[in-house]
Amino acid sequence: MERRLISSGSSFERDIGYSRAVVLGEWVFVSGTTGFDYATMTISDSVAGQAEQCLINIQSALQQAGAGLADVVRVTYVLPRAEDFPDCWPTLRKYFGDVRPAAMMISAGLADPRMKIEIEVTAYRPATR
Repeated sequence: MERRLISSGSSFERDIGYSRAVVLGEWVFVSGTTGFDYATMTISDSVAGQAEQCLINIQSALQQAGAGLADVVRVTYVLPRAEDFPDCWPTLRKYFGDVRPAAMMISAGLADPRMKIEIEVTAYRPATR
């Protein structure tokens, strides 16, 4: 089974040594993705704004892998402050309301204090489409 690496061009990938996504057969594993706009390395002050940018970044990685948000089967949300999670719900519904992947939210510290959410997804893209 061929293993293909996807990069967003983020300096984090180079500095830490990981890929934005790994494609393995029909599966796409997208790394925990934050709300940084990788082109400008800026980040919103709002958790909802960061959630939106996370999903834009994830969507880009999935597209490079030949998949889309409709192919997501599992999503994990990580927030330093669990009480901020409801502020993200309208954005999450916008992207996953019809997809409804299996999901989990945990509260944990993130690598940079500016980060208010990190999202990781797994997608399945059948070879026969």
